Amino acid sequence: MKALTGLLVTAVSVAAFAGAASAQEKVVLYTAHKTSLVQALAPVFEKETGIKTEVIQLGSSEVTRRVRAEAKAPKADVIWSTTGSLLTENSDLLEPYKSKEAGGIDPRFVKSPAWTPYTAVIYVLMQNTRMIPETDTPKTLTDLADPKWKAKIASARADNSGSAFQQMMTVLTVFGDQGWNKYGEIAKNFVLTDSSGSVPRYVADGEAPLGLTLEDNALEYKAGGAPIKIAYLADGTTASPDGVALVKGAPNTENGKKFIDWALSKKTQELLVKEAGRRSVRTDVSGPGDLPPLSSLKLVELKSIDELGGTQAILDKWRKAVGQ
Repeated sequence: MKALTGLLVTAVSVAAFAGAASAQEKVVLYTAHKTSLVQALAPVFEKETGIKTEVIQLGSSEVTRRVRAEAKAPKADVIWSTTGSLLTENSDLLEPYKSKEAGGIDPRFVKSPAWTPYTAVIYVLMQNTRMIPETDTPKTLTDLADPKWKAKIASARADNSGSAFQQMMTVLTVFGDQGWNKYGEIAKNFVLTDSSGSVPRYVADGEAPLGLTLEDNALEYKAGGAPIKIAYLADGTTASPDGVALVKGAPNTENGKKFIDWALSKKTQELLVKEAGRRSVRTDVSGPGDLPPLSSLKLVELKSIDELGGTQAILDKWRKAVGQ
């Protein structure tokens, strides 16, 4: 009987150990990446490392809200591709980690020790050329305030989309004390969408002739044959990093570190450029296709969220600007 009991204890112990080992061979990722990118990248990581991915897709703001809600018992290991300013604001949720790939990152994009730049995000105006001739492309942010564009500019909700929040901050930075007045004028022309991923679809499908979106989103539709023009507004083009970060108290910390190293590697960054049209943050990886180099664009150095009054105050003013 004792022998049988010993065997049972051993079997249970082995099973528990095997289950623990199996659980460790995964990484839980909270991401604002669109589905096509997750499907392109996650299987590559799994194949190269043998570590399974569990991916939860949310808007940038939703990612940080969920991580904060779970802070006492974290479920995510890595925040993957979320707006850098939001990561800085929520740095108390993050575990600083200096990747072995950090030396290859362009220092211009390094904003905080709590997270690492992942890609350089360019904010652009997307135009359906069947609905608006290329000769009529708005040239500046001020042009977007023209009443003739009423209900013709697709924009994601700034309270749900990191990219829309950044675009709003661009207007506030460019126009200084008059920022909210100018943003309010532009917002009168918005058709609001629930996510940044919906904006390029609106424009490509003709639901709105113009859209404020990410360069890579617009490039994807253009490459797919949609009648799309990508425009860079002369008074306010922003290039800012989105980030990748380790969650404090993550259940699979070591696998999280491995994922971050993989995401920042030259090979993966080249894949991002090729498959997604994203601009790499590495100094040794070229940009996508025939897009203009960053040096040719007038880039805006955004004011910080604190300088603009903090997230809650900003969103309260945003809701007033869009009439909600």
